Amino acid sequence: GFLLGHEPVSDLVPVENASMPDRTVIQWDKDSVEELGLFKVDLLGLGALRQLHLGFDLLRRHHGVERSMATIPVDDTSTFDMICRADTVGVFQIESRAQMAMLPRLKPRKYYDLVIEVSIVRPGPITGGMVHPYLRRRAGEEPVVYPHESLRPVLEKTLGVPLFQEQVIRLAMVAADYTPGEADQLRRDMAAWRKTGRIERHRERLIGRMEEKGIEREFAERVFEQIRGFGEYGFPESHAASFALIAYAAAWMKRHYPEVFACSLLNALPMGFYSAATIIEDARRHDVEVRPVDVTRSDWDCTLEELEKLGGRPGGPRRLALRIGLRFINGMRRADWPRIETARRERAFASVEDFARRTGLDGGALGRLAEAGAFARLRPARRDALWEARGVVRSGERVEAPALAIDLEEREPTFEGLDPVESVAWDYLAMGLSADSHPLALLRERLAARRLPDARSVNATPNGRRVRYAGLVICRQRPGTARGVVFMTLEDETGFVNLVVWSKVFEENALLLKTAHFLGVTGKLQVKDGVAHVIAESFWVPRLDRAPEKTRSRDFH
Repeated sequence: GFLLGHEPVSDLVPVENASMPDRTVIQWDKDSVEELGLFKVDLLGLGALRQLHLGFDLLRRHHGVERSMATIPVDDTSTFDMICRADTVGVFQIESRAQMAMLPRLKPRKYYDLVIEVSIVRPGPITGGMVHPYLRRRAGEEPVVYPHESLRPVLEKTLGVPLFQEQVIRLAMVAADYTPGEADQLRRDMAAWRKTGRIERHRERLIGRMEEKGIEREFAERVFEQIRGFGEYGFPESHAASFALIAYAAAWMKRHYPEVFACSLLNALPMGFYSAATIIEDARRHDVEVRPVDVTRSDWDCTLEELEKLGGRPGGPRRLALRIGLRFINGMRRADWPRIETARRERAFASVEDFARRTGLDGGALGRLAEAGAFARLRPARRDALWEARGVVRSGERVEAPALAIDLEEREPTFEGLDPVESVAWDYLAMGLSADSHPLALLRERLAARRLPDARSVNATPNGRRVRYAGLVICRQRPGTARGVVFMTLEDETGFVNLVVWSKVFEENALLLKTAHFLGVTGKLQVKDGVAHVIAESFWVPRLDRAPEKTRSRDFH
């Protein structure tokens, strides 16, 4: 936020230098600033806006399509179809496990549905008990009724259920005869309730005045609980409307240009819920060709490349391949990229040695590139490339031609090549991702031999069946509104399996659940409105007979 006033800010509040150059920060927090009566405006910077900006730039450059948030097609049917399937990995605001569980139930079919979607999975509506009534009314399972006729104009567009902060304030003014001044005080007390408990002084006033109007006490108490929930995470309708527009734009891009969406999302990281590895796997499931990091082709960021054989639907958008950027190699410095770019522009690299000498990179950077497979076009075998790179740089000093021309016959060592499992393991150790394969795709035969299904099969299993499944852990959540329940997401090459872990089961398996990357679960499948969850009963470490020891599943992380 920033402050406006008739005197210099430094005359009013203590100011100090920030860690960023040419930036300053006020030492007081926002509540103290507001208490002093200074005018405060909050500005929200979102990584999702940068991602969309990058995506629109890629659309212009590679597809010749000029689009912006204001000009993308409105109410695109196929985009909403995708959203209703909860096919929303990487889509701002509607990518979390809770949002994915809600999407097939709420079934957004137009923009305003998304405004409600991004607002309903919030502590306010959840603690206020407003979510299920809204869903039942939307599905026609419950009549739309109003606790008092005077509240119809306030609650009509949300089917009689208050979901937005503006509605809560308006509800207090209409149902409890709050004056504008009292309503503004309510808004301030909502924001401060956790710190001061000031919201409690509104309880009897609100509930009592509503009862006087003929509104049932049960509804009045639920409204008050929701007001308390809003105090923790207030979500105004105007805020939700802005977020919903960004979410729709991102979903439209994912639906029609999946390689553009994935490339822009990877270049905007860190943001959102998912790692680069999960974003890449999702892109692959959407028929995007992912190409490995390569010193002869990769830029610092991810890029899009022409496909040798153009596929896709006749008349449909041209599909492009996604090239992984050097930025994802662990330990690579941004400052190293200009050296590579300059040398590559002069002429093509002839060998690992030629690359090393002309870029002047140190042994650490060369080793990281070799381990990530970035020299594959110059030296296909990674161990060979690593040996060659280390031969050029010895003890940090550049090796020059010897002063005495002595012919030495030095036998070139022969290294064992990497098998597919080892290649992917090296990718994960070097980058935390792989352009070649999901780790579990390479182990699928061994998993199938133990009758362990993939995620697609689990999600297609009928309600009530007991299942055993093993996958990589990509998400652990313990929402404050869930009364100690932990939600987890496991992943394999076909998709996700969502787990519900009751607090007792979590405590019994706490060490395993907090530390394991590769996890087995046994439980009962619960399927509702097309959303499947495994209600976990027990957890275990998957044992796969495999050799050599150096490529165990833990090596993928």
